[in-house]
Amino acid sequence: MRQLITVMAQCDPLVGDIEGNAVRAVEAVREASIEHHADVVVFPELFLVGYSPEDLLLREALEARVSKARALMASRMVPGVLVVIGYPGLRGSRLYNLAGALRDGEWIAEYAKQALPNYGVFDERRYFATGDALCVVEHQGVRLGLSICEDLWLAEPAAGYAGRVDLLLSLNCSPWHLGKLDERIEVISERARAISTPIAYVHQVGGQDDLVFDGASFALDRDGRLQVQAPAWEEGLMPLRLVDEGSGWQLAPGERARIAQDEESLYCALVVGLREYVRKSGFAGVVLGLSGGIDSALSLAVAVDALGAERVRAVMMPYRYTADMSRDDAATQARGLGVAFEELPIGAAVEALDAILGESFAPLGPPSAQDVTEQNLQARVRGTLLMALANRRGLMVLTTGNKSEMAVGYATLYGDMVGGYSVLKDLYKTQVYRLARWRNAQDENGAPVIQPRVIERAPSAELAEGQLDSDSLPDYPTLDAILVRYIEQDQSLEAIVAEGFEREAVERVVALVDRNEFKRRQSAPGVRVSKRAFGRERRYPIVNGWKPGD
Repeated sequence: MRQLITVMAQCDPLVGDIEGNAVRAVEAVREASIEHHADVVVFPELFLVGYSPEDLLLREALEARVSKARALMASRMVPGVLVVIGYPGLRGSRLYNLAGALRDGEWIAEYAKQALPNYGVFDERRYFATGDALCVVEHQGVRLGLSICEDLWLAEPAAGYAGRVDLLLSLNCSPWHLGKLDERIEVISERARAISTPIAYVHQVGGQDDLVFDGASFALDRDGRLQVQAPAWEEGLMPLRLVDEGSGWQLAPGERARIAQDEESLYCALVVGLREYVRKSGFAGVVLGLSGGIDSALSLAVAVDALGAERVRAVMMPYRYTADMSRDDAATQARGLGVAFEELPIGAAVEALDAILGESFAPLGPPSAQDVTEQNLQARVRGTLLMALANRRGLMVLTTGNKSEMAVGYATLYGDMVGGYSVLKDLYKTQVYRLARWRNAQDENGAPVIQPRVIERAPSAELAEGQLDSDSLPDYPTLDAILVRYIEQDQSLEAIVAEGFEREAVERVVALVDRNEFKRRQSAPGVRVSKRAFGRERRYPIVNGWKPGD
């Protein structure tokens, strides 16, 4: 029996660290050779520059740095092992998204990506020229075809490999969102059946800015059946075996890791996104305002799971409207998770600002307890204190707002929106509740990470006496249902009303979404977990004359 061992290198590069990524690749190949006796090692798309490099691809020095990194790899590579890796390359006057094949110190083949996505988070036509040729590399008697990500989401160019290769290698960087792995397997399975060829889908893992990559590399046989499944959300080397017992090359069954689903996978995405953002940015840790509410409670749990309790600091900043219950629940959660915790009352600071502004406010009268001016002052004092603590300790402020709030502007610029990263930014409030309950259910000793009454009590910003979110917003199940239709499905106001929602509620929500684009433009980045997050996927002008009913 003949066999070819191919290792899928599910790794996490650092964007822009071209030489460092080349060294990571060399080390991974050595490990794959020792641990798995690899004949072939395959890395993700654009691995040498990292994904997504955005306008780093326009830098004049890019080609020289990539060429230097490729030369480094050629000089250090394990003899006899074929390495396939992604990188950008200038060929003539045009830049391509390439997959290169390296063996015994020589780059023997190169494939240019043909299908360049230009939707959602993708903007590849801004940077790359379109490839127009297939690439087949023979290694130890096996014909290997090269493909890059989007190429397999279309019938062409994969169809050109039918009958010409024994294994198709696909290099990928496919940003995660809920349900994405199932979509991938369904599409790639269809492609394997169409060309009657096994496919190895090699995927990146980790986080980059707002994007997260779940890994979960896999291999399918010629009938589209899953034979090898790498773990999700962790780096690693996953081998697959192509065997020939006399009737041609076949993909042998291999390891199939359990893949997290639903809330577990969503929570993993938040943890990985925050961990990688803090690690790659070089912060010592994070600090956040712990209000006693559910958003900050879930954010704290994610932060501890991502970074460890020793790198997380929580601060309760009470004012006259802060309930004793909120103070108690914040302190209880902080103690339970073992994080540094302190109380910094903000009354003196708010009163000092009131005094300073008193003369300027005099013609209008003093701000009242229900005045948004006073509410914003409270939030901005808290933001100032968090930034001061972060600056002093080399930490990053973790802001705690959710997608529902950001959609309707239920947040204060330079106040509770202060922060370097927002772990809940793409989570609707109803998802926050589900994740909080899920996280509580995971605790081995039975003690809830988030106090049950934090989940059960009516949500409130506690910026005024007796204030509840429901005073100014529809209940969250209704609000989120409207937001999903308007933001992610692009339904019109009339279409949403036609689905049975009250016209007054829809009109109010749509107007709030439209008028608060200016706030969202100034918000911190955060983990993208939906098919349409705020930012590069939903681009609307701040100032415009579009009527909500249009």
